[in-house]
Amino acid sequence: MHATAELAERISTISVSSTLKVSADAERLRREGVDVVDFGAGEPDFPTPANIKQAAVRAIEANFTKYTNAGGTQELREAICERHHIDFGTNYSFAECMATVGGKHAIFNVTQALINPGDEVIIPVPYWVTYKDVVNYAGGRCVFVQTDESTGFEVSAAMIARHITPQTKLVIINSPSNPSGGVISREEFKAIFDLTSRRGVYLMTDECYCRFLYDSQPFSIAALPGAKEHVVVAGSLSKTYAMTGWRVGFALAPAHVIGAMMKLQSHSTSNPTSIAQKAAVEAVRGPQGSVAEMLAEYRRRRDFVIERLRQIRGVSIVMPKGAFYAYPNISVAFSGGRLANSFEFATALLEEAHVAVVPGEAFGTQNHVRISYAASMTELERGLDRLHKFIDRVRE
Repeated sequence: MHATAELAERISTISVSSTLKVSADAERLRREGVDVVDFGAGEPDFPTPANIKQAAVRAIEANFTKYTNAGGTQELREAICERHHIDFGTNYSFAECMATVGGKHAIFNVTQALINPGDEVIIPVPYWVTYKDVVNYAGGRCVFVQTDESTGFEVSAAMIARHITPQTKLVIINSPSNPSGGVISREEFKAIFDLTSRRGVYLMTDECYCRFLYDSQPFSIAALPGAKEHVVVAGSLSKTYAMTGWRVGFALAPAHVIGAMMKLQSHSTSNPTSIAQKAAVEAVRGPQGSVAEMLAEYRRRRDFVIERLRQIRGVSIVMPKGAFYAYPNISVAFSGGRLANSFEFATALLEEAHVAVVPGEAFGTQNHVRISYAASMTELERGLDRLHKFIDRVRE
C-alpha cells in the first residue's frame, strides 16, 4: 500500500501554511550562507517588554509550572475580559472567555465548534491563509467575497448580503486585515453585524491587529448592544505585546460556544503554558505604553515602504490603514513573460534577489505579494532596493 493512502482524508483538505513555508525557505538559504532580507514573517521585531518577561521569571521562581484549567486560569480569563472592557467597552464574564495557544488556536477551535459538514462560511478576499484551511478541515464550504484595490480591499455589508444563503453559518472579518492592512469603518462593520444578526449567522471578528490602527480609534464590534449573542471574538497577545513565541491567544463568545471550544481544547492541547499565562496577565494588566511605541514606529516604516513602492514604475499599492503589511500589486513584473503569477514572482525574488515575501495566492489573489514591514529600517531599505532592481530586471 502506498504510504499516503494510510493518511486520514481530512488531512488532504488542508495545505501547508504559506507564511511558515516562506520563513522555512528563507531560513534554508540563510543556513547556506545567503544574505536574505526577510519580509515574510508576520512577527514584530521588537522584544517582549521587560515587565512581561519578568512576570514569567517570577512564575518560574514561584514554581507556577503545573497544569491549569484547560481554558486558562481564572486570573488570566478575568484579566482578558477586563482589558477588552477597558479598550472597547465590552462586558464579558469569566464563563464567556477562554485562553488558547495563540490566536490561530482560537480560530481553529471556533470553526471546529461551530461548523458542520456543508455549512457555508463567508470570507472576504484577500484573507489570512488559515481561514480557508480550518473551514475545509471542519468540512465546511468557503464562500469568498471578492474585494479590490479601488475600495482599499474593504468589504461591505451589501457585498456580504449577496452571498448569504440558508447554509451560511459564519462570516469571518479581519480588520485591520492581514494581508492588506485594510480597515473596515465602524459604520460599515455595524451594518455587517446588523445583517448577520438579523439572518441568524455568527460573526467572527479576528482582532489580532486591533490595537494597530493609524487613522482611527480601535473599536470592537462586540461592544454593540446585543452583539454578545451573535459575535465571536478571536484575539491574540502575539502582535500587540510582541509575544509571538509565547503562544497566548483568547476567545470571547457566548458561554455555550466557549464551553464547546473548551471541550475540544481539553482533548487537544489542554491549557496554554502556565508560565506564559502569568506573563499574559502582566501584559494585559500592566503598562500599555509599548503598544503606542510600536504603533508609532510601524507608522514611520509604513510611510517609508509605501513611498518606496510607489517609486517602482507600474507597481500600485493601497495605503494600509492598520496592521504592519503592505500588499502591492506587482503584476507589472509579469509583462516580460518569464513570470506568470505572484507565486512565481516570490519564488524568483527569493532565489535571485534573496528577498522573502509571501505570494498573493496564499491570500486568494494572483497579482500581489505581502510585505511585512515589521523589520528594521535598514532591512527595509536593503530589501526594497533589491525588490526595485528585480522588478526592473524581469520587465526587460
